[in-house]
Amino acid sequence: MRPHSTMLIGRDREVSVVEKALAEARGGRGGAVFVTGEAGIGKSRLLSTMTEIAYAAGMRLMRGRASSVGPATPLRPLTEAALYLLRMERVEPAELGPYGPILGRMIPGWGEPPSGGGESLVVLAEATLRLTGLAGHGRGCLLSLDDLHDADAETLAVLEYLVDNVDMQPTLLLGGIREGDSVAYALARTATQRGRCTMLELGPLRRPTLRRMAGACLDADGARLPESAVELLWAGSAGNPFMAEQMLKVMVDEELIVPDGGSWRLGEHAAAVTPELTRPLARRLAILGPQTLEVLSAAATFGPRFPLAVVQLATGLSDRVMLSLLQDDLAGHLVAPDEYTADWYTFRHQLNRDAVLARMDRAEQVRLAATVAGAVDTLFPDHPGEWCEVAARLRLDAGDRPAAGRLFTEAGRRALASGAAASAVSLLDRATELLTDASDRADALEQLLLALAEAGEVERALTSINTLDQVRGLTPRRRARLHTQVAWAAAVAGRLDEAVHQATVARGLLGPVPAPEDIAPIDVVEAHLALDITGADQFDRAERLARHAATVAEAVPLPVVACQAWQLLGAIVRHRNPDEATRCLERANVLAARHGLPIWEIHALIRLGNDDALRHADTTRLEESRDKAGRVGAVTAHYQAESSIALHTILRGDYPAARALIDQALDSTVRLKLLETTRYLLLLRAVCAGHEGDRTAMTAALAEFERWGGNLALHAPRAHGLAGAFCALLGEDRRLAHDELARAMSGVEGGPSIYYLSGRHGLHLLMRVLAGEADWAEYDAMAVDPASALRWDRQFTQFAYAILLGRAGRGAEAADAVTAALEAAEPFEMSRNLGLRLVAEAAIVDGWGDPPGWLRTAERYFHDRDVRPVADACRALLRRSGARVPQRRAGVDRVPEELRSVGVTGREFEVLELLAGRMGNREIADLLHVSPRTVERHVSNLLAKTGLPNRAALRKFAAGGQE
Repeated sequence: MRPHSTMLIGRDREVSVVEKALAEARGGRGGAVFVTGEAGIGKSRLLSTMTEIAYAAGMRLMRGRASSVGPATPLRPLTEAALYLLRMERVEPAELGPYGPILGRMIPGWGEPPSGGGESLVVLAEATLRLTGLAGHGRGCLLSLDDLHDADAETLAVLEYLVDNVDMQPTLLLGGIREGDSVAYALARTATQRGRCTMLELGPLRRPTLRRMAGACLDADGARLPESAVELLWAGSAGNPFMAEQMLKVMVDEELIVPDGGSWRLGEHAAAVTPELTRPLARRLAILGPQTLEVLSAAATFGPRFPLAVVQLATGLSDRVMLSLLQDDLAGHLVAPDEYTADWYTFRHQLNRDAVLARMDRAEQVRLAATVAGAVDTLFPDHPGEWCEVAARLRLDAGDRPAAGRLFTEAGRRALASGAAASAVSLLDRATELLTDASDRADALEQLLLALAEAGEVERALTSINTLDQVRGLTPRRRARLHTQVAWAAAVAGRLDEAVHQATVARGLLGPVPAPEDIAPIDVVEAHLALDITGADQFDRAERLARHAATVAEAVPLPVVACQAWQLLGAIVRHRNPDEATRCLERANVLAARHGLPIWEIHALIRLGNDDALRHADTTRLEESRDKAGRVGAVTAHYQAESSIALHTILRGDYPAARALIDQALDSTVRLKLLETTRYLLLLRAVCAGHEGDRTAMTAALAEFERWGGNLALHAPRAHGLAGAFCALLGEDRRLAHDELARAMSGVEGGPSIYYLSGRHGLHLLMRVLAGEADWAEYDAMAVDPASALRWDRQFTQFAYAILLGRAGRGAEAADAVTAALEAAEPFEMSRNLGLRLVAEAAIVDGWGDPPGWLRTAERYFHDRDVRPVADACRALLRRSGARVPQRRAGVDRVPEELRSVGVTGREFEVLELLAGRMGNREIADLLHVSPRTVERHVSNLLAKTGLPNRAALRKFAAGGQE
């Protein structure tokens, strides 16, 4: 007989559901389906069948499974799935952009994300999601993950993310989970209740279906099987396919049924059937020899998979004897060589292992667990890699809770060091439950707090930190380090009050004369916090703390702290000395490179790129830092650079490109829960809308910013100075613009600020000069302020300077100042034209410069972009100055720039084009459906506007000088 049926029998409904989901995935609409049920019910067989169907349909395949062998290896199912794909298809990491190196945690040779970048499991999940999307492009992808009840915490975190986001990918996630009390089963249930997945709960086969399955195994018509045999199968298996197959095997081996031509009949010993046969696994074990049972018992104690060396040492058997026992036909039905690892064996099914364990009483299980643990200690005394968790579990099974707790602590520490923070939390939770010794418990709690902070579980970290007073064995220095870690986690989560409290506690624990290397990390945390806390001296305090931290951290050295401090200083001193800010950022960059900290090097490059863009309107280094972040997989840094590029794209007036950047980045940062970057992008969306004069969109974006926890009072310089004020000016609402700037200035009152581009050093001065509220003294003070050196602000101070010169009767100098302003404003299309509109109004009043030329340029820009209020204002000012007002009829957009600048209309340009063909007035009139007299008037206007002497010269001009 076959060991199992080659057909999937009795699961037609489930197959139909998954086939429909596969078809939808091929069409670009993904989903998730979880197959659940008891052991042996057919979950793996269903997954295997659906994989064959997906393959036949031309879909890309990714297959993996979790394992309960020893420790839960972080990301094992996903690693297997990714490697399975790469064995079948060629995929290059560069195709995934910044997410390629992130997958280096699973795929050898794809790079390694830089340490210290704060890249979370969510980022890894997004990378996995994008890999499935890339694999399934145009054909669909099946991601099949089996035995998820044994999955590690990292895999389940990624799985939860995939379930919530796979619907927009051409991917079907198909998972197998044993029914019971497991995190994976709870995850699937919860996701089903939220409508994010489908759960297929496999039940027992019905009696007719069981008969069909038995017939398929026996290559016979199930209807011709003896009824008594079917009854026996039904009674012993209760419809469980695996148990039924095991029973059928015993019935054939014992000749209870025998082949008879094309069917089967009862054998001669059928009358000897006993109830014991209804428990085929127990019967099979009962006929094993004592040595074989001893080997299998030690193996089952170790786990579903077991190494020969450990079992051999635990049983004391020789190589030859043990292998002969395992390769015996009877034992061979229960265990087999492991297909993945040499010198390891595996139980063919979990039920086989369960049956072996069920034979032992509790005392025997404890004794054998201690023996196997001793063998592990002997063979692997330092418990390298996964052996630490294996030893911990065995010691727990042996009843040695203190030893198990210490081993779980070490396993958790190692998991944290490798970046598996979620697994570390799980391991360290077990350690703290087991340990009672004060010192041991303190070690476990310290590691748990670090793991919670790294995993982003800020609430639990804050709760756990409060239990420190109940734990003995922690020195004040260790306590201070833990409080500092929690303070940083709270600050990142936006819990400023709690962050301040934890930092204060940490500082207090170090006493009146702390060691400099202990205080430097606290200084950096408090310096960051000081910038978000109101108070006249907070800015100066932040600078003092950051400088102290930078000095100490370089001397110790503490390179990460030094990089943090120098980068913070770069932001702090910009208001006072942009050159010094650049030097601070360059120092951070040098330190990061020297100490091999690529993520901090990238962050420094981003800030230096911002520096270039602010001072020179050059985004080259920003783009380089974004690309570098992408190459190494620093996803958070990648989106920070992308956000900065979006800001400067707005300032250049390329709003469609800016909106595309913002929308694309937001789609990812929202999924990745990058809260700080998401808020900033929403703020940029408001700025972009403001610079287009779209108040409705700007208000909606600011409301969304607040809904995401953004503080408008804190970000008033950008929300009002960079967004609201420009929106008001583009609506020709000068009073509202003054109000918006006043609100922006209130956000930076009382001293310096890290918020640049608020208008304080540029637009605010220009508006005050226009209103007659600022004189030479205020201009001179601003002109010598280093903060006004940023190119965006400099254009406005130059326009203000021109207006002041014009009022003083120094018209020629004023016109030169406008030229200088336009040079500074050259990269910034919208603000340059807005400046021309504003300065022209003052020039008309004071009688200097070329207001008509400036207004025509501005009017054309705003008319083309449908900013009607400003375009209309320019036209009104042209009339007020007595200058010719451009006509805005159909076809005007076809008029070349040099002709539009002298007032040539669309109709006049049509006449000019026809003149090039040497047509007369009558011919032109007939083509344009006007009178010859009208054509003659257009020709006269063209002569006047171009300054050409006669019709022949005009015709030659129209022909491009080719006559």
